[in-house]
Formats: sequence, structure tokens, C-alpha cells
Amino acid sequence: MTATTPLDWDAATYGALPLPHRAWGRGVLDRLAPVDGETVLELGCGTGRDAAALLSEYPGCRVVGLDASPQMLAAAREALAPYGDRVVLREADLRRSFALEVPVEAAMSVATLHWLPDHATVFASVAAALRPGGRFVAEAGGAGQLENVHRARRLVEGVDEPADATHFADDVATRAALERAGFTDIAVRLRPDPLVLEERTLRPYLATVILGAVLRELPAEDREAYVDAVAGAMDAPVIDYVRLEFEARRG
Repeated sequence: MTATTPLDWDAATYGALPLPHRAWGRGVLDRLAPVDGETVLELGCGTGRDAAALLSEYPGCRVVGLDASPQMLAAAREALAPYGDRVVLREADLRRSFALEVPVEAAMSVATLHWLPDHATVFASVAAALRPGGRFVAEAGGAGQLENVHRARRLVEGVDEPADATHFADDVATRAALERAGFTDIAVRLRPDPLVLEERTLRPYLATVILGAVLRELPAEDREAYVDAVAGAMDAPVIDYVRLEFEARRG
């Protein structure tokens, strides 16, 4: 692991894994249906994977990408360099309010919102960043996600409930938070999407994608043993993803 801050990620390992995030990003782009000439805000732009797809498919669009991880942003700058001034990247801790200098026509997010415990703050910032009528399309981990991993962690840690940096909201709470932020035309749903991994991929996947925040709190010499223990306590090499998907429009 090469993460250097509490909010940083190992971008190289992350990008090499068999990520379902590509399909999740494809779904968000399809539902967003960008229009040439629009500027799209991306919350948690990561390595720039989804921004690159948007910019290549919609040559008249621009992207403003926000992420808290310096490693991810470095990877995104490299990946998105061919698009020149059509993309602006900013380091931002999305757990806190943020603001844009110029409002945008649309916003999207893939696999980020469950890392942010205060959705009310996030949604308010997105609403303020959007022009009236602007679209917000997102997906993230939803209620019920990672129950098998948490069950394994309870066995390994000997606790009733493991500490976790993620916030898996349900559809009812998400709709209410969007409404309070001033969004209308809201559609929200939970969709099970389990990922079956090969045994050789399970440990690096757990370490980089699932348990990264937990491992950063452990001494370096204890991390590998912890991941091995969690993997060994799982019933099968399956990540039981449940996706929270929504579309909304700023009123």
C-alpha cells in the first residue's frame, strides 16, 4: 500500500483490479445523458475513468472533477491530459461543504457518496453548484452492502459491530435528504449487485477497495495479517454490493 493520507488511495492497485465501478459509471453516464455544451461536476472523480468516457463521447462537454485523494488526482491528470482545458480537477474533502465559482448544468457521482457521512451537506453543495433545473445522477453503496464482509470483520475483531468509514444510506433517507436540499423529480432505488472474485484477487481487492480506510488506522506490520484473517473468515469470495442509485433535478 502506498496511501499517504487518511483520504488517499493506492491509485495504481485500484486501477488494476477487476472493478465493477466501470459498469456503475457506464450506468450513471447513460442515465445522465449529457448534452454537448454542458459542464458536468463529478464528485469523487478518482482516476478519471468516468470523466474520460464522458469527454470522449461528448466532445462539446466539460468536466469539473473533485476528489480528496492526491494519488487519484495525479492519475486523473495523466489520464485526462488529452482533453486539455475541457477538464478542471480540484482537491476537495467532500465531507465538508464546497462551492464552485461558476454553476454547472449537471452533476454525477460514482461509488463515492457512501464515504461521506453527511449527505445533507453534500446534496446542499451540489444544489448550490447546479443551475436551476440542473440534473444530479449518482450511485453509491446502499443499505445492506458488505454484510458478508462485516460479518467476517466481527469474527476477526471480536466486536458486535466493526468501526467503519462508510455510510450506506437507504432509499427513503436519500429521497428525504434530496428533497430537503431542494431537488425535485427524484427517483431512488436499491439494486443488489454481488461481485464474485477469484480467490487470488480477493485479498488485494479487500485491501484496496473495501478495507483501505480500516488498514490506514493499523500499524503497517499488521495490515497483511488483518486482510488474510478477514478473507479467511468470509464464506465465499463474494463482495455483496448493494447499489443506491438516484436521479434528481434542482428545483
